[in-house]
Amino acid sequence: MAPFIADGIPEISALAGRDLGHSRWREVTQDLIDMFAAVSGDHQWIHTDTERAAQGPYGGTIAHGYMVLSWGIPMFAELLQVTGVGMALNYGVNKVRFPAPVPVGSRVRLHATVTSVAPVKRGGVGMTRAFTFELEGSAKPACVAESLTHVYRS
Repeated sequence: MAPFIADGIPEISALAGRDLGHSRWREVTQDLIDMFAAVSGDHQWIHTDTERAAQGPYGGTIAHGYMVLSWGIPMFAELLQVTGVGMALNYGVNKVRFPAPVPVGSRVRLHATVTSVAPVKRGGVGMTRAFTFELEGSAKPACVAESLTHVYRS
């Protein structure tokens, strides 16, 4: 599926309330978890010690919540391509929750909605997006968050 294209500030502003659908599924592998641990410095056993985690509460290792959250940017790029602007900056994330553990071997995808778009300083707009990281086969999502991006003219 090709991403929706919004060209310039007026088209971005018109996205308020738009459901952008789902990204592709991404598999959670132990290699990805280990790489995230190396970069983040978070080597908690529940993520990286496969033998100990097998005896733990989830029967195996689970992904870092922040690893799943970090997938929001590349997954969102599958849903929306912004053109005709100078730059887009991640402004922050509100209301982040991790309702369900993400076991190694599971798959995650992003469902995103642009909940609002409002003017910000320097002629840009702030886009607020509802992110739900769906966990295949689970009634609960892996992560929910409100992502904030500021987009500025050329």
